[in-house]
Amino acid sequence: MKLGFVTDSLGGLPFQDVLDHAQRLGVSGLEINTGGWSTAPHFNLAQMLDSTASRRELKRSFETRNLEIIALNANGNPLHPTQPEQGQCLKDTIRVAGELGVKTVCTMSGLPEGQAGDRMPNWVVASWPPETQAILRYQWQERLLPFWAEIAALAKENGVERIALELHGSQCVYNVRSLLQLRAAIGPLIGANLDPSHLFWMGADPLAAAEALGEAIYHVHAKDTLLNTPVQAVDSLLENGSLMDIAARSWSYITLGFGHGEQWWRQFCYRLKMAGYDGWLSVEHEDVLLNSLEGLEKSIALLQGVMPVAAADFKPQAI
Repeated sequence: MKLGFVTDSLGGLPFQDVLDHAQRLGVSGLEINTGGWSTAPHFNLAQMLDSTASRRELKRSFETRNLEIIALNANGNPLHPTQPEQGQCLKDTIRVAGELGVKTVCTMSGLPEGQAGDRMPNWVVASWPPETQAILRYQWQERLLPFWAEIAALAKENGVERIALELHGSQCVYNVRSLLQLRAAIGPLIGANLDPSHLFWMGADPLAAAEALGEAIYHVHAKDTLLNTPVQAVDSLLENGSLMDIAARSWSYITLGFGHGEQWWRQFCYRLKMAGYDGWLSVEHEDVLLNSLEGLEKSIALLQGVMPVAAADFKPQAI
């Protein structure tokens, strides 16, 4: 496996400083945010799309530090009913990835409106009352599947081989079942960005998810979640309070090791290997209590101690 981090983890620093920290910390690459819900402080998507010189300079800044571009990440809602710029961000990100020779694009599946004419996305997480099923049929048949058929064609045209969808709340694809459903409909271009932090707060087991996904794991975000048991016991894991008020929430994103310890992350890495995954672990730091650089350093140090790096070479002796 290889270790890197998401550039927005150090979103307050200039890009050259982010690259220098990556080199200092001993990681092998960076995943670059291009837009969507990110302000993309380190990447001007329009400029990268239009300027060969800008793309050449970006690649040179990585090569001189012996770093790789892990993936481009357009982490917005590309099916938002009133924000077409989010879908355009994904399309332009795929085009830029092709120009850069980057084979993996990370994004969300998208979440459209509940019926034609609605102006807000609608996330269905229950099977009752019965109108929920009408909403799901509309979202999948009229919006999700046509959009992803278009994106698959665009990716093929631009040499992008893997679209890694984050299993994220408030998206049509948010768990193993919905990921595999879209993959069956669109094809092997679609795979998972397995981020355990989201599965934790939705009540799933990331270890079991890794086994169930198998070859469909295309990318891994290393991000932890604190499950605040006293609050959860009263309010459940359905949480819409301020992300900044960790003490009041039933769950919060947190630095690696502060929610689940080293032993859990060791097991996660091993389960990924068991599932056939030997790719990138990309740290995404979103802990609002810890300093960003400190939290990133602690997360990287934890993973460096538990992740497999060298190829397996053991086999029983012939006796």
